[in-house]
Amino acid sequence: MNAEGQGTWLVVGLGNPGPRYAGNRHNVGAMVVDELVSRSGVKLTTHKARAVAATVRIGTLPGGAPGPAAIVAVPSSYMNESGGPVKALMTFYSTEPDRLVVVHDELDIPAGEVRLKRGGGEGGHNGLRSISSSLGTKDYLRVRVGIGRPPGRMDAADFVLRDFSPTERKELPFLVHDAADAVELVVTEGLSVAQQKFHSPA
Repeated sequence: MNAEGQGTWLVVGLGNPGPRYAGNRHNVGAMVVDELVSRSGVKLTTHKARAVAATVRIGTLPGGAPGPAAIVAVPSSYMNESGGPVKALMTFYSTEPDRLVVVHDELDIPAGEVRLKRGGGEGGHNGLRSISSSLGTKDYLRVRVGIGRPPGRMDAADFVLRDFSPTERKELPFLVHDAADAVELVVTEGLSVAQQKFHSPA
């Protein structure tokens, strides 16, 4: 696949549906999509692919022109069934894997940091595992939002399904903002440019 990719950009934020999970660490991907939607002044609406979705302009191109149109979406399924809605959205919008950006929580990255990659393993993340299985490839873009490791002996599954702590919530808007910026940069200027910005020491 060439660097330009084919079809429409699709940005998917992972999470679990419903108010019970809305503030969980596991839902930070969905929070990033909410931020992208907010920036565009549109609203997510129900899509037949078991998701909520919206068409937005992503970022600003070098020179100041509006970025490309893209679909941003959050599956309406539970995290471990994310693959079905993502595959259906890709089929509907004729999106190739190299134009799929999945935004998700990442235990192996320090809380508050954002990292980006294409392909690779799923690191035990059920949402990514479901997507890779449904697509038959791992070769899609990931914006990895660091939530850090659980304290003490807390099980990782319990940790991700708990709300951000009061201290974390103070920093959460900055983290979500940075991750949304990372999505915009990947789409408008490419993965390597985004990696250089977000992987460099502050």
